[in-house]
Amino acid sequence: EVQLVESGGGLVQPGGSLRLSCAASGFTFDDYAMSWVRQAPGKGLEWVSAISDKGGRIYYAESMKGRFTISRDNAKNTLYLQMDSLKSEDTAVYYCAKETTAGLVVAGWNYWGQGTQVTVSS
Repeated sequence: EVQLVESGGGLVQPGGSLRLSCAASGFTFDDYAMSWVRQAPGKGLEWVSAISDKGGRIYYAESMKGRFTISRDNAKNTLYLQMDSLKSEDTAVYYCAKETTAGLVVAGWNYWGQGTQVTVSS
């Protein structure tokens, strides 16, 4: 069974940084692109970033460009999101998600983690 477990969230001041991790198991990790998706309080899901199976292609939502960095370590079956210059608007639950179809990126996801809370507040 596929499992995705996020960690690294917490409380941080505006302008601060956090590094999120997503530990993956139950599938061939390096065959699938991965994404980060977030949900702010009272809001819908918002796609954040994606990375292709081998890490060669990377995509960001416009509001995250220059502040967030997605990466993966396929030897560790782990996905990362480095978040810098955090703003209060970044407060959300952050989920990692597995692409449904090998070889595709941001086409759709069939497994999600439980999420990790990020709170940006002074």
